[in-house]
Amino acid sequence: MTRRRRAAAVLAALIVAITTAALGIWQLERRVWKHELIAAVETRTHAEPVAAPGPDRWAAINAKADAYRRVGATGRFRHDRETLVQAVTERGAGYWVLTPLETPGFTLLVNRGFVPKDKSDSRTRVEGNIAGTVKITGLLRITEPGGAFLRSNDPTANRWYSRDVAAIAKAKGLGRAAPYFVDADAAPNPGGYPVGGLTIVRFNDNHMVYALTWFALCALSLFFARRLWRIRD
Repeated sequence: MTRRRRAAAVLAALIVAITTAALGIWQLERRVWKHELIAAVETRTHAEPVAAPGPDRWAAINAKADAYRRVGATGRFRHDRETLVQAVTERGAGYWVLTPLETPGFTLLVNRGFVPKDKSDSRTRVEGNIAGTVKITGLLRITEPGGAFLRSNDPTANRWYSRDVAAIAKAKGLGRAAPYFVDADAAPNPGGYPVGGLTIVRFNDNHMVYALTWFALCALSLFFARRLWRIRD
C-alpha cells in the first residue's frame, strides 16, 4: 500500500470514528430525554384529572406537554355517530369504539374502549349506549392521522385503521371538535362493552444499547486507523 493510499484509508477510518462517536453521544442525550419523558408521563397518568382542554387551548396542545394527561369531561354521547377503528389488544382483534361527546362549547371524541368483532354492531350492546348526561375521565391522546402501517383510512367506506380525529370529525359531521381524543378509563359500561382502560403506556428505551454499538464501532475504527498508520511502505 502506498503512503498516499494509506493516508486516505486512515483519514476515512478517523471520519468514521468521529461520526460514530457523535452518534453515540447523541443516543446518550436521547436516553436522558426519554427518561424525562417517561417520568413526566408517569406523573400525568396518576395525577388528578383536569378539565378537558377547550377551544382556547387547542392551539397549544402537543404530545410532549399533554399526551397521557388525565382529563375529565361532562356531556352527552352521540351513539348514532360512533366510529369503529380496527384494533388488536390483549383481548384479541376487534375495534375501538370512538363516540362523540357533546360538551358545552365543543365536541370531544372519546375512545370508550374495545369491542370484539361480534360486538361491532351497536345493536348487540345497547346496554352500553348510555343516554343522558355522563361524566367521563381518561387519558388525553394525540390524534393519529393517516392510518396504520400500509393501511390508509378510508372515510368513504367507513374503514378506519387509526384514530384520526380531524378525518373522523369531518366524516361524521361533528363540527367544532377537539383536535385530540380521550381514552376512557376502566370504569365498567353497562352490559360489559365497550371495555375501557386498555391504554398501553410504554416507550422503547434502547438508547444505551444503540450508544454502546456506536461507541464500539468508533473503537473499531480507531483500531484500524492505528493499524493502517503503523504499516510500513
